[in-house]
Amino acid sequence: MTVHVSPAIIMRTWEFGESDLMVSFFTPEMGLLKGVAKGARKSRQRFANCLDLFCLSRLEYERKREGGLFSLHSGKLMQVFPGVRSGFSFLSLGSYMLELTEILFPAGVAARRMFALLHAALAGLDAEKQIDRLRILFEAKAMALGGYGFDLGRCCVCGRIYQGEGRAVFKPETGGIACLKCGQESIRTPGLGPAAIKLLHEMQSTSWDAAQAERLNTQAMSELKRVMKLHIEYRIGQRLKSAEFLAD
Repeated sequence: MTVHVSPAIIMRTWEFGESDLMVSFFTPEMGLLKGVAKGARKSRQRFANCLDLFCLSRLEYERKREGGLFSLHSGKLMQVFPGVRSGFSFLSLGSYMLELTEILFPAGVAARRMFALLHAALAGLDAEKQIDRLRILFEAKAMALGGYGFDLGRCCVCGRIYQGEGRAVFKPETGGIACLKCGQESIRTPGLGPAAIKLLHEMQSTSWDAAQAERLNTQAMSELKRVMKLHIEYRIGQRLKSAEFLAD
């Protein structure tokens, strides 16, 4: 059997048997995986502090003969992200990021760019004070990587090109915007100003560092939070459990 060694973000852990741990972890090469760390609850010598939630660790693992499970042989802690545990709002957002990643990239789907995004987001959450901005940025980029990016270039009804001026409305069923001649602002089709549309375009199409540099004013943040909530729930068909603990 092939032994793999790679960085991994720890997503979840469960007690398994008398002394083992079941571990869900996200890797750049193979995406979301699940494995058993034998004896990890009794002796932490092979897994010293590296199987805690959110941690970036270097794991050694190989596929078990049966099913899709892996056997974890050892691990080394690489990064902890202590800021994620610095308060309830930070912990809630970190959990939300993990859950959205799990839904968008199911087991065994290679996701190098998503791994890099999740790593950058956890590092950002470790130091970021404006977590609402960080949440919107992560959502926009994660949905785009998962194949659910926003269509912001033209009206989804009449096809008229959006010139970056005036308000538009968001249509959840299309994942795009409509001009005010083809739609009206409502709870189900919230409005977006030109500043919010420009920011959303930059967030989903530029690098993490470049998108972080964009300013997000209060009005644009309020508009994007409403739109992002509708977009995610419509595309994945459910409300994330961890979203209940986030401030709307």
